Amino acid sequence: MNEHKDKFLLEQGITFLNHGSYGACPKEVFDVYQDWQRRLEAQPVQFLANDLYAGLKDSRSALSEFIGCSKNDIIFFPNPTTATTNIFNNLDLKPGDEVLMTNHEYGALIRAWEEWGKKKRVKIIQQEITVPLETKEKFIDQFFRGLTVKTRVIFISHISSATALIFPIKEIIEIAKERGLITIIDGAHAPGHIPLDIESLGCDFYTGAIHKWLCGPKGSSFLYVKKEHQSWFKPVIYSWGKYGSDPGPTEFLQDFQWQGTRDMSAFLSIPAALNFYFKHIKDFRSLCRDINMEASSKFESQLDTKPLSRGGEWLGQMVAHPLPKNTRLDLKEKLWAIHKIEIPIFEWNKIKLIRLSVQIYNDSKEIDLLMSALKSLI
Repeated sequence: MNEHKDKFLLEQGITFLNHGSYGACPKEVFDVYQDWQRRLEAQPVQFLANDLYAGLKDSRSALSEFIGCSKNDIIFFPNPTTATTNIFNNLDLKPGDEVLMTNHEYGALIRAWEEWGKKKRVKIIQQEITVPLETKEKFIDQFFRGLTVKTRVIFISHISSATALIFPIKEIIEIAKERGLITIIDGAHAPGHIPLDIESLGCDFYTGAIHKWLCGPKGSSFLYVKKEHQSWFKPVIYSWGKYGSDPGPTEFLQDFQWQGTRDMSAFLSIPAALNFYFKHIKDFRSLCRDINMEASSKFESQLDTKPLSRGGEWLGQMVAHPLPKNTRLDLKEKLWAIHKIEIPIFEWNKIKLIRLSVQIYNDSKEIDLLMSALKSLI
């Protein structure tokens, strides 16, 4: 798949195996992004007062069709962390109430929830989900062991960041709804990575990144808010709202789309990112996953450590694998300095992990290069 490398702006001569962290923007999408910026600077008043909203509507329409929801139920944020912060600052929870999540959630959001919880005296429960993951039934059983009479909210990843595992969120949402719980899904890694139909999931809130697997510009993410919540869901940052230039069609959109002067070119470039996905990524997703599964197997044999899951249903185009306990502390730095391999290495629950991402610009030769480098350094 190396013929795809020229479509991206990535530095020549490096092996980039970390698409999952920030994504990588293709040249043709970046050109559209810069064109929007030039249009903004050519006539800022005309652009921000009038042209902007037609472009945002086009972006919402294109994205909503792709992720399976109404175009009037999504709003744009620079990242899922900002979107999630807006969610919990709208929750009417009382002291002693509980939010249930797994111990696999994104570290920055765990911190955000806990800081908010301290202020509101709301308890944040990180329910342990043991690895290796084996069956959906066991996962769901373990997760709901954290449920109590005080639980009000479920917050869970669609694909976990640290452990790179696809969670059975549809089943969890169904059980949560039977109990009258609010469901919030962190889908940062899902759009463009795995099939997504938000309305069929039935969740209350869903946030996802465009800049990761859909290869949009940095600073492009979305939040879906179920229609029944839009009357009470308010922005953390208030601006002109219905008194401004946004034609609507709802106060929900008016409140969120304009939050002061900012460059929204990344949002306006979403149709271009989707076009690139359909032209160049969609038909290669299964091949990327095959390479990822191959890498998972090679990690196990090369590192002589056990995987975090058993069976293929848990993995998409990312895999996180445990490193040996005696692994050198500077492994990430050495992989870059000696071999020009960019790949994340970090600790999760006292387990040191290496996490591989496979996008269309990667191929099996790069996996072999990584394994050879690991052999020389471990």
